[in-house]
This record gives sequence, structure tokens and C-alpha cells, in this order.
Amino acid sequence: MKTSDFFNFQGCTKGDDMQVHVADLRSGDVVSRDIFNAYGLFVLPAGTQLTESEIAKLFQHQIDYVDIEPRNSGTGNAPTAMRLKPMFESAVAGSELLYREALDSGVVCEEQMDEVFRPLTDRLPEERDVVSMLLLNSEAEYTFNHSVQVGMLAYYIAKWLGWSEEEALTVSKAGFLCDIGKCRIDPALLNKTDPLTEEEYRMIRKYPIFGYEIVKRSFKNELMAKAVLQHLERMDGSGHPYGIKGEDIHEAARVLAVADVCSAMISTRTYRERRDLLHVLRELHRLSFNELDPTVVHTFIRRLLPFFVGKTAVLSNGESGVIVMTNPTDFFRPLIRCGETFIDVSRQQGVEVVDIAM
Repeated sequence: MKTSDFFNFQGCTKGDDMQVHVADLRSGDVVSRDIFNAYGLFVLPAGTQLTESEIAKLFQHQIDYVDIEPRNSGTGNAPTAMRLKPMFESAVAGSELLYREALDSGVVCEEQMDEVFRPLTDRLPEERDVVSMLLLNSEAEYTFNHSVQVGMLAYYIAKWLGWSEEEALTVSKAGFLCDIGKCRIDPALLNKTDPLTEEEYRMIRKYPIFGYEIVKRSFKNELMAKAVLQHLERMDGSGHPYGIKGEDIHEAARVLAVADVCSAMISTRTYRERRDLLHVLRELHRLSFNELDPTVVHTFIRRLLPFFVGKTAVLSNGESGVIVMTNPTDFFRPLIRCGETFIDVSRQQGVEVVDIAM
């Protein structure tokens, strides 16, 4: 790799231009330099005003950084987490109110749900820094943080799979309500840190059924209801509440399953500390061979990989360096710059990335 290429990967600025990660691009950004992929193929000319489809094209070509013309100053340039945190916290607080309403009345008011989540969902098409979104958290109870996070992740996974905006927003709403059935479970049981008895475990496993009943009565939307009912089912039949498997699981539920597992692993629970993102992606990859839909999982991982560029990777042989290029065919074996040399982990037998400083 040429030195100039390396500096492009690190996001250095040139003159008055901005060099940004593709995940931080927004519709309306103007490309200031011709864009080529790693094989020298021309992708977009300078002066292009980016649209959603063109940004998706950059992802498809595995391009990590591009030069754009300076944006106008203002809150629009603030980091994703800073922009979304107030809306995230409002959605979490509103989620708790929806759960109480569902317990009292057995239904969720669609107008109230739109009021709670619309400020957040209206912003989702403009945001792509999903890693920063995974770090969003509030002081509220785990269930409500988790539900909002699952709704956000489900939206992006659906879009990355090629679903329409309407379909993505529908599965996102199902994500926001994925745990609504827990309103019928004793909170002391949900938060119990000691081992559950068989009867207690059997009761907790009923919450997707309770959620299905609430969502079906509230929205008359089969996709949302099936997604909530089946999001804990697994491709190999090991899930619940019914132990169905494979294609019998609704595709929306398979999307929610990946979002649910990812959110659960990166969250701090009363009985477990949160896990780092590399560990989470490795675990999702492992589960894609039996429990989770492989297409959904691999699409999710492939779209998150660009966020690792520029981070420091620690290798199993004790060396460390900066990730300069991800490997689309071997997710966890990137190209790393260590001092003046480059290490292609995909070509190093017995060497792997063991940690990444986010």
C-alpha cells in the first residue's frame, strides 16, 4: 500500500476539505475529490452531491473515507451520540409509560407510541454511526433502554438488507415493543440475580406471547405481532416460546433476534458487565452457524466493520497497530499498520485480533 493511501485511511484533512468516514456521510454532502475503490475502479466524480443510494454504493465498494466539501457549522456536525442522546432518553422515558399503559389497559395507543418514538425515528435515516448509537444509554431500567436500542438497530439491519423505508420503520416499531409482554411479569422475577426455578423460568418465557397479544390488539399488524412473538426463536429450534425453526420464523423476527442479542450483550446488567463490540460481533458470527439467521448476521457485521478503521488493534502475538483496511471475506482479519510495516492478519497463521480500542 502506498503512503498516500495510508493517510487517506486515517482521515487526514487536505486543505479546506473534510475527510470523513462513510458512516458519517449525510445526504447533501458534496464530494470534493474523485473517488476510486481499492482496485482503482472509478466510483464517483468530484462535485457529486450525495444521496442515500450513492452512500450505499460507497459501502458496497468497501470505501472507508472520502473527501467532502466543508459543511455548514451548527449542531448538524455534532457527534451522533450528542445529537441523538436527548431523543434517545425521551424515547426511553416514553417507553416506560407505554409499558404501564399496556399493563393497565392491555393495549398500546398508536398515537401515543408515535409521539414517543417519532422524534427519534425521524432522525434514523440521517444517521449512520451505529457504533455510537450502541453506546447510548440512560439511567432508566434495562428493559426500556434495551427496547429502544433494539428498535434502532432493527431499522438499520432492515435497511441494510434492502427493505423499504416503510418495512424498516415497521420492524423498528416491533423492536421498540419487543419486550412489552414483560409488563405482565413480576419485576422482582425479571430482576432476580439468583438462579431461576423451573416454574419461574417457565413464566418468564411466556412474555413474547403476552407481547404478541398486546401488539396484535393494538395495531392489527401481523408483521409487528409475529416479530414480537418470535424474536426469541432460533434457527435450530432451540428458542422459545414454541421452538419453531428455520424458515418457519418470520423474517422480521429474525432481524429482531440479531438486534436483541447484540443489544443484550453490549448492555450492563445486574448480573453481568457489558461486553466489548469485538466480542459481541465474534459471538454473533458464531451464532450465525446455528441459532441466528446467517444472512442477517453477516450483513450486520459487514456494515459495522468500517467503524473499526482507524482503531488500535492488539494481536495475539503481542503486537499492536492501527487498522487501515477491513477484510470483506474474513471479518476479523484486517490489514494493520504497525510502525512502518503492514500486517495482513488474513495471511498470518496463528495470529488474530484479540482486542480493539474503541
